[in-house]
Amino acid sequence: MKSAIQNTILETYTKLNDLLSSFEKEEINIVPFEGSWTAGQTVQHIILACSGLTILFAGNTEKTTRKPDENVKALDGIFLDFNTKYQSPENIKPAEIDYEKGSLLASIKKIQNDLFEAAETYDLTLTCLDAKVPGFEHFTIYEWLHFAIVHTQRHTHQLKSIYEHIKK
Repeated sequence: MKSAIQNTILETYTKLNDLLSSFEKEEINIVPFEGSWTAGQTVQHIILACSGLTILFAGNTEKTTRKPDENVKALDGIFLDFNTKYQSPENIKPAEIDYEKGSLLASIKKIQNDLFEAAETYDLTLTCLDAKVPGFEHFTIYEWLHFAIVHTQRHTHQLKSIYEHIKK
């Protein structure tokens, strides 16, 4: 369980890092089409959603009384459905400012390292009690890690679309 999720964390964040790295620094803040975020905003959204997760793992937890990966299929159904559009919750909506590529890349690397280390350190079957995703019960550490992965995969897909529009 630990090594599989660690491999997926590395793979997911490496793809994001590589894609973001392929943007020229002046392309990071271009709006590719009406109603879209810029590449910088898209990556900042990932950072806002995933950077504090390890604080939850160190917070209040309890032994889980259900399958520790029970919510994985539902998360996949939401975040890996690239045809359905969702509105970002306000607390993780990126500001409409110019972003700096180097600092975005550094933040992505820190998230990758934090999640990878957390997968090694924590009991992934524990339920975190300090936060919830609307519409779900409290997640286990494993489910939070999976959330970070599929949420990042969703927005990496979005980032690829932004890249393709900018390069046309």
